[in-house]
Amino acid sequence: MTNFVKGSKKVLNAWAFYDWANSVYALVISSSIFPLYYGALFRIKEVEAYPIFGVEIRSESIISYVTAIGFFIIALLSPFLSGIADYMGNKKFFLKLFCYVGSVSCMLLYFFSLDYLLLSLFFYLLALIGFWGSLVFYNSYLPDIAHVDQQDKISAKGYGLGYIGSVILLVINLGMLMNYETFGFESEMTAMRFSFLLVGIWWMGFSQYTYKHLPDFKNDKKFTKSVFFSGYKELKMVWKQLGDYGSLKHYLKAFFVYSMAVQTVMIIAAYFGEKEVAWGGDQERTMGLIVSILLIQLIAIFGAFLTSRLSAVLGNINTLIVVNILWIFICIYAYFVVTPMQFYIAAASVGLVMGGIQSLSRSTYSKLLPQTKDTTSFFSFYDVTEKIGIVIGMSLYGLISDLTGKMQNAILFLIVFFILGVFLLFKMPKQGRI
Repeated sequence: MTNFVKGSKKVLNAWAFYDWANSVYALVISSSIFPLYYGALFRIKEVEAYPIFGVEIRSESIISYVTAIGFFIIALLSPFLSGIADYMGNKKFFLKLFCYVGSVSCMLLYFFSLDYLLLSLFFYLLALIGFWGSLVFYNSYLPDIAHVDQQDKISAKGYGLGYIGSVILLVINLGMLMNYETFGFESEMTAMRFSFLLVGIWWMGFSQYTYKHLPDFKNDKKFTKSVFFSGYKELKMVWKQLGDYGSLKHYLKAFFVYSMAVQTVMIIAAYFGEKEVAWGGDQERTMGLIVSILLIQLIAIFGAFLTSRLSAVLGNINTLIVVNILWIFICIYAYFVVTPMQFYIAAASVGLVMGGIQSLSRSTYSKLLPQTKDTTSFFSFYDVTEKIGIVIGMSLYGLISDLTGKMQNAILFLIVFFILGVFLLFKMPKQGRI
């Protein structure tokens, strides 16, 4: 590492630019084009389920289970790899590794087919692991390169760049889908497959600017057995310390429960809209779903601001109770969604509470942290808690959808977690009600 100056504008901007590079995965693969393509594959074959190891599993359950497996792997890997990266200073290597695994896997989604579904799902799994795995090391760079008074501003800049970049590529993809013949594609499905290639190329290509200017902290320390489990030891240490901080431990229980439902709804929203809404035709479905995703993105920004203002009046915990109650009503409404307009209303409602509950949950946790302790370890624990919640939520969603044969039943079941979350927040000790 040479000529690195902490707080350097060039380094900070290069770090933030990785959001521009990788956010296209979140918007195009997780939220819009891929769910459309995945649903269309089953619709074209006129099947709703597929045999996996001899067992017929519904399409939405398959993707739920694979997503759960992906987050389980991330929850296991991230403490282990973070411990090694912190000790040996090679977080840039891991950032690159996960980026390249994810971006190449996105390109390989071009070949996603029901004819070899297991291999195709493996590419989807690797893309998910690549994206979330790279974020572990990307986020961990922030305190290394930015002074405390710079962190909020450059973090917000990264978020803004990610939003702009991902929307630009999504609009380009939408243009290709709506006018696939003009672009030389034989069908809308081919245009969708090409969009997966573009995501991988965009992600890998634009990340090179980040790698060029981001410092490498690699040192000469030797890898030892103790380093291997250092990340898990930190999590174990936090778990033991939680016993001394009743309010923090109680809040984490509530967060674990309601976050499980929130993250599940956010991940399956596009698959639900693709399959359960009566769009009328393929082009209407494509346009409607992408417009819905953009609507969620835009309103989420306003929702985060509105929730922040509300928390200044009611306090963090009371505001989280209100937002969780709103989620309950949204889930009840989603059970009856059939028409495009109903789905637009549901999407707008999700956007309003999505941004707010995520930002307020994290800031509430931050406020409850003991001031003299290592915040990095505590936030690592927070992230793993969130990932395990997603694993449980997605697994239950897939199971209920598979057993009942209806996605709406799974969404209705998630209400139980929101109700339990509200109950736990109500029971927060008085000294913890920020």
